Amino acid sequence: MSFPKTVYISRESHPKTGYSMKSSELFNANPEVKNLAIQVPDSLYFIAEIGINHNGDINLAKQLIDVAVAAGCDAVKFQKRTIDTVYTADELSKFRESPWGTTQRAQKEGLEFGESDYKQIHEYCQEKNIEWSASAWDLDSLNFVEKFNPPFHKIASALTTNLEFVEAVAKLNRPTFMSVGMCNYEQIDKAVEVFKKLGTKLILMHTVSTYPSKLDDLNLLMIPTLRERYGIPIGYSGHEPNVSPSIVAAALGAVVIERHITTSRAIYGSDQAASLEPAGLNNLVGALKKISVVRGTGVKVEIEGEIEVASKLRYWEKH
Repeated sequence: MSFPKTVYISRESHPKTGYSMKSSELFNANPEVKNLAIQVPDSLYFIAEIGINHNGDINLAKQLIDVAVAAGCDAVKFQKRTIDTVYTADELSKFRESPWGTTQRAQKEGLEFGESDYKQIHEYCQEKNIEWSASAWDLDSLNFVEKFNPPFHKIASALTTNLEFVEAVAKLNRPTFMSVGMCNYEQIDKAVEVFKKLGTKLILMHTVSTYPSKLDDLNLLMIPTLRERYGIPIGYSGHEPNVSPSIVAAALGAVVIERHITTSRAIYGSDQAASLEPAGLNNLVGALKKISVVRGTGVKVEIEGEIEVASKLRYWEKH
């Protein structure tokens, strides 16, 4: 897992700490972030969230992995649930028409991959040289994902207030991303404290838990706010169908970007509308990878080409 180096431009100083494109180094970095005017990532770690957009089809899952690889993503991520733990019997018995039947249970089970599927995913990702993990939604699913020795764990916003689950993840001592949608400061404080106590490396992911999210709800200035409050790197997990907010998030200091992907927003699925199609994903990842080219040093210098232009245009200096 490779992660970004970050350039800090401070009102007071330029901290020397930063990130390389290695996961352990990103999570090991714990920069002093107070009073930072700007935090500009040299490059970003990009997670393509497949989630349940595979619709229970392993071939579609592999196709989405191919989409992520072609775009230059660093990792793909799925979701794993134990259906009878996450949902009540009453909820599972409710009517819901889907390709798998007419109940919520049929729909939920139709979307869930089992061990043989994940073995194929693991092997396919190894073959394609892309990292993968899955957001677990319960303790049994967490133990299931852990068997595959993932490079990181991801705690979904809904689970961030489940401190028993948060502690179980932190005790595994793997680098962890934790989304904080639907959470207030008190709830985030408690979850972060669990990781600090156990010494497990953590990156918070600013997110808005609506699907798709409205642009005027995104509140991207939370990225520097969270960074200053908790003193750890911050990422962004977006649910909007646009690409530009992720670029703004990077400009505001997000070191990790996570976006849902799909082959088509028109196909069946509750997350498809909040996902990027291949063309949008290619455009976004391509733009984000230019950050290291365009960011510069923040130091005003005379460029050779500008000197030549100045000599032509500053006519008064010729007399």
